Amino acid sequence: MKIKISQEGKIPTGRTVGLFFEDLNYDLDGGLYAELLENRNFEAKDVHGEWDRYIVEEDGSYGWTAYPEGAASELKIKSDRPLFAENPHYLRLKAPAGAGVKNKAYDGIYLKKGMKYDVSFYARSYDYKGKAAVGVYRGGKALLEKKVRIKPDGKWRRYSFCLKAKEDADRGDFALTLAGGGTIHLDCFSMIPENAIRGLFRRDLAELIKDIKPAFLRFPGGCVVEGNSLQNRYLWKETLLAPERRRHNWNRWAVHATGPENNFRSEFSHYGQTLGIGYYEYFLLCEYLGAKPLPVVSVGIACQYMSTEFVPVGDPGLETYIQEALDLVEFANGGTDTEWGRVRAELGHPEPFGLEYLGVGNEQWEDSPKQKGTGEPASNEFYKRFELFEKRLHEKYPALKIVGTVGPTVETPMYESAWKWTREKLAENPGFVYCSDEHFYVPPQWLYDHVTMYDRYPRNCKVYAGEYAAHVPGSGAAFFNAPQANCWEGALAEAAFMTGMERNSDVVVMSSYAPLFGRLGYTQWSPDLIWFNGKTAYASANYYVQQLYSLYTGNFILKTETDTEHTYVTASERDGLTYVKIVNAGEEEIEAELEGDYDFGAMTRIIRMEGEPKDFNSIDDPSKIIPVEVAPSAPRSLVLPPRSFSVLVFRK
Repeated sequence: MKIKISQEGKIPTGRTVGLFFEDLNYDLDGGLYAELLENRNFEAKDVHGEWDRYIVEEDGSYGWTAYPEGAASELKIKSDRPLFAENPHYLRLKAPAGAGVKNKAYDGIYLKKGMKYDVSFYARSYDYKGKAAVGVYRGGKALLEKKVRIKPDGKWRRYSFCLKAKEDADRGDFALTLAGGGTIHLDCFSMIPENAIRGLFRRDLAELIKDIKPAFLRFPGGCVVEGNSLQNRYLWKETLLAPERRRHNWNRWAVHATGPENNFRSEFSHYGQTLGIGYYEYFLLCEYLGAKPLPVVSVGIACQYMSTEFVPVGDPGLETYIQEALDLVEFANGGTDTEWGRVRAELGHPEPFGLEYLGVGNEQWEDSPKQKGTGEPASNEFYKRFELFEKRLHEKYPALKIVGTVGPTVETPMYESAWKWTREKLAENPGFVYCSDEHFYVPPQWLYDHVTMYDRYPRNCKVYAGEYAAHVPGSGAAFFNAPQANCWEGALAEAAFMTGMERNSDVVVMSSYAPLFGRLGYTQWSPDLIWFNGKTAYASANYYVQQLYSLYTGNFILKTETDTEHTYVTASERDGLTYVKIVNAGEEEIEAELEGDYDFGAMTRIIRMEGEPKDFNSIDDPSKIIPVEVAPSAPRSLVLPPRSFSVLVFRK
């Protein structure tokens, strides 16, 4: 096999590898948000129903049970005289001496010996004047515990303390018990490990995504931005309040995959958003990651997969959505003399966040009665409403890079229509959008067949491949809790397809795999880049493919040619280094020789991934498929194993 590398026609690298974060698979509450307790403020909803018809029932006691098991504790959810009006529900606990209440904490509390944990709660007592014990227990033994005296003055009071774990523990019970029999009111519990990054982000998960060195972070979704109804959409301004005052919202993924077979109720029907991580915290996360923020705003259309609801163009209510977008840019970039810049400063960040990108809408498409079928609402006029947003945003912020959307699929009528409209608008105004967001979840063979897809795109139409992944048939892809869906067969196809992305960096300027996280036992969508439970986390083979593309791409893309089937190559250079990525998707070993029309030096490193098609990393074997260093045996030749992905580093 010959690989030819040429500097002729080389192009500057425009594409960046980033991250897409959406609160599904318990990625935020129960995941990246370091809070260990579930339904900590008694605001859970039980949501069920079918497409466009959802029933939302208050179920504030979800996740809380009498402790110890079988105790005569009485739990009642109340809302009179609440701690905070935004989240009015709280728990009235009536318990005999030594009894109390326990939190589910997803699948229990995991403790690390010597680790400190910040614990707090609010309590109100009218006549109980004894002590309450708060801690984590296993088999009745206290693994960490604090006893506090409750003041019986009829006022809500916050109790906070730091506790140190005496030993490692899996699936411990977080509980509060009363030393003497009585009744108290409780609200807003919290337990966060002291090693949480910025006191907010679960360390192992945050460090894993930082190790990708992402160029940007898109947040907070996804369908979560749109909501299953407009009332259920993401309201970023509400997330700037004190954490206890951020109004609980049910999660759009609570009703994913409901149907007659499960009586229209998912096992995750209580999935909610406490919003302990809000927009301010997302911007802080971007700073920690060294990534540019890419927030996404609603355009007044609820999730089109789950709803027919939208604010019509021409309705005065649409102005609210446009103003929210304008205010978001001011919050991120405005001076302290502006309304929302002052809010940012009061939260603790007087310096602007330097927002460059804004996503306007999420995989929306132009809807019409003809497309949706008879009897449905009139067209949502997505194109017209997007044009209204673009005009207003660029009038005030002309340098803002707006990220558009061409729908949830590729190679479909809605995709073709969206690109036709986008091309027409770009012809009128080259600054109309910076790039357009494409989404595709496809079999591995589709990725191999479409490696050259972006070769044919107009060079003035920039692409953000915002959500994509290989879904391997028979692997459990797109189903609940299927870590085996992250098998090498899919990751290798993604590596091959990404050679086409990198080669066309003048068109594909941004890309991000999706979804990012999946909590084992709590997932609604597989595959996922990173899997975790309450104790630990591991990276998938797909993660390492993304990481290698992020770490080993130069400033200029070089022209490459190969003469062998089932091989895919791309090359780039930076500061005297040349990076060559090669995928051998075939079943046979290949001997490869590299040559160029210039001196790109000798091979100094080989980083390689290989495996059997169905191999995947797991919680028990997290390193089954990972990059390994291979010593070069010749300056410009090597052997490529079957089903392998190799990154070669040459130095002049």
